[in-house]
Amino acid sequence: MTGVLPPESGMVLCAGLGTRMRPITDHLPKPLVPVAGRALLDHTLDRLALAKLARVVINLHYKGEMIRRHLQGRSDLAITFSEEPVLLDTGGGVLQALPELGEFFYVVNADVFWLDGLIPALTRLARGFAPERMDGLLLLARTSSAVGYEGPGDLFIDPLGALRRRGEREIAPHLFAGIQLLHRRLFEGLAPGTFSLNRLYDRALGEGRLEGIVHDGSWYHVGTPEGLAATEARLSFQGVER
Repeated sequence: MTGVLPPESGMVLCAGLGTRMRPITDHLPKPLVPVAGRALLDHTLDRLALAKLARVVINLHYKGEMIRRHLQGRSDLAITFSEEPVLLDTGGGVLQALPELGEFFYVVNADVFWLDGLIPALTRLARGFAPERMDGLLLLARTSSAVGYEGPGDLFIDPLGALRRRGEREIAPHLFAGIQLLHRRLFEGLAPGTFSLNRLYDRALGEGRLEGIVHDGSWYHVGTPEGLAATEARLSFQGVER
């Protein structure tokens, strides 16, 4: 434990176009694609509710009104929306929502699905976050066991949690799981606009202020129709309730 209080706020990134999930997303935003009988977004919000967050920000662009309507009946979280008439990418989207977020906060991609180990992944991130030495803590998944993923991975991690990006011809044992805990300090001095969180990761890596922990449950890559099919097949085999 670091001694810091658990985060009170979080953000779910829902503004993407979902192009890799076509044709499913031609008529449905990716956060509402069903997995195990429920929308991806609902699975994520369930986990944020269990973490007892006071508020959650959801950014909207593609078919945002469908997401608004879908969440109208949800009362277990205080949800606010951050509209993006022009897509701001991951970094710009979080920066725009920063006034609604706390000193440190979760950011979760809307297209990830995971099952927790003995301790929920969000709890592990909160317990591992040390703001005196880090501006961000990423959850990593093992490339060898990530369901529906066949890429070369993203990152190497040493025993102390320090990260290194994969080189051009390397294969990395871990990938970013789309779940993270960030400090608002990471965004200091940035002007509003369109930019990726990767830009901020690179700066924090260079300063030694970005670390990671490895997920101890299962993680599913559902960013494509093939990944979705592999996820559903594995969950059905495991007997996960729908």
